[in-house]
Amino acid sequence: MFDAYVMVDWSAANVPRTGRDSIWICWHDRAGERLANPATRHQAKALLTDWLAEPVASGERVLLGFDFPFGYPAGFAARLGLAGTPWRAAWDEIARLLEDTEDNRNNRFLVGAELNRRVSGGRFPFWGCPAGFSHEFLGPKHHRRHQHGSLAEKRLIDCWMRGAQPCWKLAYTGSVGSQVLTGIPVVKALRGNTAWADRARIWPFETGLLPPEDAQIVFAEVWPSWWTTQRELGPPNDKAQVRTVAALFAARDRAGELASWFAPPVHEGEVRQIVSEEAWTLGVMEPRRAKRPASSSAIPDDKTNFDYLRDPAEISRRSFALVRAEGDLARFPRALRPLAQRLAHAAGESTILDDLAWSRGPVAAGRRALAAGAPILVDSAMVAAGIGNERLAAGNRVLCTLHDPRTAEIAAAFGTTRSAAAVELWRPHLAGAIVAIGNAPTALYHLLEIIAAGAGKPALVLGFPVGFVGAAEAKEALASFGRGIAYVTLKGRRGGSALAAAAVNALARTK
Repeated sequence: MFDAYVMVDWSAANVPRTGRDSIWICWHDRAGERLANPATRHQAKALLTDWLAEPVASGERVLLGFDFPFGYPAGFAARLGLAGTPWRAAWDEIARLLEDTEDNRNNRFLVGAELNRRVSGGRFPFWGCPAGFSHEFLGPKHHRRHQHGSLAEKRLIDCWMRGAQPCWKLAYTGSVGSQVLTGIPVVKALRGNTAWADRARIWPFETGLLPPEDAQIVFAEVWPSWWTTQRELGPPNDKAQVRTVAALFAARDRAGELASWFAPPVHEGEVRQIVSEEAWTLGVMEPRRAKRPASSSAIPDDKTNFDYLRDPAEISRRSFALVRAEGDLARFPRALRPLAQRLAHAAGESTILDDLAWSRGPVAAGRRALAAGAPILVDSAMVAAGIGNERLAAGNRVLCTLHDPRTAEIAAAFGTTRSAAAVELWRPHLAGAIVAIGNAPTALYHLLEIIAAGAGKPALVLGFPVGFVGAAEAKEALASFGRGIAYVTLKGRRGGSALAAAAVNALARTK
């Protein structure tokens, strides 16, 4: 998906600082890695701008991960009285209020106090400040008001990540809130750089919980502590973390797993909350649960509960999102893309699309035939069972002759397989029909033989026979057959009934 992976460990320090508890940046690409430890946030922004220029100009894709929350618990923007999309309104307001000079001096505690004043007229929801700071609307200690203050202490993702600090905490160890207030204006400025603004996206706010297909630069929230740090890549630990996570993301991308991380298994009802306001941490795909105490009993639980996605609509949405991310559907004619997507989904493997072959206009030919009520001739009961009859608006008949009593007699007389013999019984129905073969190479071979001998010409042949003997050769014969036969096929040994049925279902879909 990406050519470079950039991980940024942020700092809200009020003075220039390097080394421990400062900003660390790791850029990881095929050439290796680059490390930087800028002393200020201004230096960090300038460095990232400079590093991005060359790969963006050459068309490479870059993933940038920042180790602070990109959003606040739901309702924050509304409590501030901000209009528009919640996340964007909050970002714009923070960028407007924050003052951050070139020597790292900033007014983040005053910003927290002002936001508290507007939200509650008191010291809620932000808390934490240095000993020398005193303000009517910001206190040094936790206010313990989240239960009654109509704003949650943590986002949905923070509840998944045991140990994650709340974004309202502005001081002391783990002062995530200060990182947010000083970090969001920088990410906003980088995202809006005119050199690439039209090709940059913030995940998941601008992409949804989907792989960002159309973005050249993707900004995402990460949490390095989620992963096991390779300590030998430091010291300090911040340096080791950015190096570990950058290399990890690159490795997961090479393994084909990174695309799935952009579609975490959340409940359908939580998606809007995440996408419009709270954000998500890239790579967190399951909650980190507390360890169960050791039991004094050796008797196992009588029930095992697995944490998995159950919503069928959400499973389908994410599945097709991953196909689109991995399958490079843009290489196919626009009309063929839905069919290609269905084939990859049915196979559970997007790489099959590398072997997809087709004639001119197969989708249009197939849909015209379906609309005209043409029959669908299939070589096995499994193909027939996989076709969704409810989508066949013209009441198209699905015909499988494999188990017709005459088929065995024909096979014996011709010395061939029952699958090939069953094709003989298609002759009265063949002209203008759709043929879907997902099992036997001999069925496809004999279909071509009877057409060459003068049998009616089908409107479309969907050729997906599978096997070690004859399958690849039969599909090559279909692709080179000519005679104006429209077809879609999959070169090589792979195929199967599920693919043949999926191809028909794709043609039958109106959207």
